[in-house]
Amino acid sequence: MSETTVERTPEAVRGAAPLLEVTGVRKSFRSGRGRLTALDGVDLRLGRGETLGLVGESGCGKSTLARVLLRLERPDAGTVRFDGTDPFALRGKALLAWRRRVQMVFQDPFASLNARMTAADLIGEPWRTHRDVQPTAQARQRRVRELLDLVGLRESDAHRYPNEFSGGQRQRIGIARALALEPDLIVCDEPVSALDLSVQAQVLNLLSDLRQRLGVSYVFISHDLSVVRHVADRVTVMYLGKVIEHGRTEDVFDRPLHPYTAALMSAAPTLDASGAAGEDREIALRGEIPSPFDIPSGCRFRTRCWQATELCAEQAPPAASRPGVDEPHEGLCHFPLDAAVRGLTSGGRR
Repeated sequence: MSETTVERTPEAVRGAAPLLEVTGVRKSFRSGRGRLTALDGVDLRLGRGETLGLVGESGCGKSTLARVLLRLERPDAGTVRFDGTDPFALRGKALLAWRRRVQMVFQDPFASLNARMTAADLIGEPWRTHRDVQPTAQARQRRVRELLDLVGLRESDAHRYPNEFSGGQRQRIGIARALALEPDLIVCDEPVSALDLSVQAQVLNLLSDLRQRLGVSYVFISHDLSVVRHVADRVTVMYLGKVIEHGRTEDVFDRPLHPYTAALMSAAPTLDASGAAGEDREIALRGEIPSPFDIPSGCRFRTRCWQATELCAEQAPPAASRPGVDEPHEGLCHFPLDAAVRGLTSGGRR
């Protein structure tokens, strides 16, 4: 991702009231196997004009959390506040107005676009519901041209169909569609994972440029930690439905507190200044991630942790904290790590 350059959020924007606050959100689902715990007391905060990276293995609850943020799933407990308002309390016109402010960029640019619609129709699709945003055909046509230019496409692309575009171009159409209602927040669910590496860099640069120009905020979900490191101001790490570490990107990546975070970071491909692979050894985790139907007692990561003790099985871990770049850096662990953990292997012990 060396081609990608991201300007960090201005301090003045960071100091403003949060755009999004999630507190103690829980969500579970019933099935034939019992109750699946998807989210277990999740807290997070997103500033205006900020990008929050949301990382963790498959099944950790990232997508369920995204659906809650989009008001597609109602939490069993906890609160969601968007610009001070509870979106789950809204009805009618108030809810419709709120939905303009939160949009989505999907993972697969091939599946998320209707093959029978032109680029202009796809970008203007949100206006079918929110008719007052662009009330006339002339206004809609003018805005489509503006959005195409904004995401780096040509005016002549308006009448082309999805099969006539490359994967990166399709994702640009998806981004333009998300911008059509001028949202405050865009939830990006693995938005570059289906793209080639060089195209990923282009799309990431586009998202960064749009953030700087429009002041839009992102919740950026990704398995690719090298991508997250380049795009996110802050990082939230999830494991089995729980936030186990969060803080400024520099703090979480350079000095992880939680063993799981350290293992993720060690497994991510990196390059040093000379272009050679980094010297840190990968931390090999034991076993597979436990079933969300049967979450381990105490620390839920203990079954895979190289430094787990009986205490980890008996008690839920407390929050460990250290000073961060701009805010406290926190992780849930009985034995929080120091920077030397990057050289440990699964056979090591703190």
